[in-house]
Amino acid sequence: MKNRIKYRNLINQSLIILCCLMLSSCFQWGSRNFDNYPEETALDKTYDYSGKVIIIGAGASGLAAAKILERNNVDYQIIEATDRYGGRLKKNETLADFPIDIGAEWIHNLPPVLNRLKGKEGDEVDEELIPYHLDEAYSWNGKKYKEVSKAERNRMFKFMPEYKFKNSTWYDFVDENFAKEVKHKIIFNAPVTEINYSSDKVQVKTQDGTMYIADKVLVTVSIGVLKSNYIKFEPALNEEKQEAIESIGFLPGFKLVMKFSEKFYPDVINCEVETGEKAYYDIAFKKEAKSHILGLLVTGDSAEEYYQLNSNAEIVAAALQELDEIFDGKASEVYTGEYILENWGQHEFTLGTWTLAFESKESIINTLNIPLDKKVYFAGEIYDVHKQLGVPGAILSGYHSIDKLLLEME
Repeated sequence: MKNRIKYRNLINQSLIILCCLMLSSCFQWGSRNFDNYPEETALDKTYDYSGKVIIIGAGASGLAAAKILERNNVDYQIIEATDRYGGRLKKNETLADFPIDIGAEWIHNLPPVLNRLKGKEGDEVDEELIPYHLDEAYSWNGKKYKEVSKAERNRMFKFMPEYKFKNSTWYDFVDENFAKEVKHKIIFNAPVTEINYSSDKVQVKTQDGTMYIADKVLVTVSIGVLKSNYIKFEPALNEEKQEAIESIGFLPGFKLVMKFSEKFYPDVINCEVETGEKAYYDIAFKKEAKSHILGLLVTGDSAEEYYQLNSNAEIVAAALQELDEIFDGKASEVYTGEYILENWGQHEFTLGTWTLAFESKESIINTLNIPLDKKVYFAGEIYDVHKQLGVPGAILSGYHSIDKLLLEME
């Protein structure tokens, strides 16, 4: 069995390299999909809508949609299940001498996408960015620690260029360009448990029994929450919609951030796993920081294995043990004892990490976007018909769905 897995992984790696060389002109992923960003979004339009809108979820999609409503003087309310806005965007400012993205971290697109998202003209961005072009990278299969060649690192950056924020975070970007305008409309700690759209008005019920009434509703909760059936729809979702939701991969996972007194690790260590991904990576990469911060990002079956441990402390201990095996005990020697573990896969109102729209059939994404009786609409990264991925996809979906909501008549 192990030999078959190893052989399959070798084949997959070869196919990736082959795709890089042969299909670079047509494969649309992340930054390669930049040209598919629409020329016009809801930011470029004006709306005259007299009804009331409720947005469920104060993540990137919900905040982007709310920005359109705020600018067009539409009556609206945002209902958020937790005590904070941002969804899977979150930052920490205490562990290091730079802000750390505890949630979404990579831009997954070319820098000008930031201007498109906030409605700024031109390609010169305000944010200082770091090209994620690795100086050193290694692979680890549990026994063998092997360097990734410079040629391969260069090839991957050319094929899929990535960027990160240098002195800020995705949370800061969304906070400054979206939340600041609309956060006064958020009701916190109000998990929605029922959406009834059987009459002229839509009734939204929260966990404590409070009922909110609106003409239309935009649902921006994670696909993990929809999969869990936490929210009851009345009438129930049809079979096609339910099957589309169930078909979306939304892997469990977490991000562990550890602090060390010195840097003993390379930019990235990609670990061999059967499903999902697992990587140790230098979070301070090219940030000109004095803090030494190493991240561990895990999704899929590996995350489930870590979940079998009894506590966060045991997960940290397991990570240190693996690092000690690679680096001859150096990790434990210089570990400061400080860490952050953000377990997105087991958060009640997340229940997963991220989706990959480019992997989903267009028919599935179209089905996910079909509103319920032109009263209940949906938005989020997986709903983005332009397949921009990550935060850009989530924001663009918010624009797209609120545009439909405001223009579609009964």
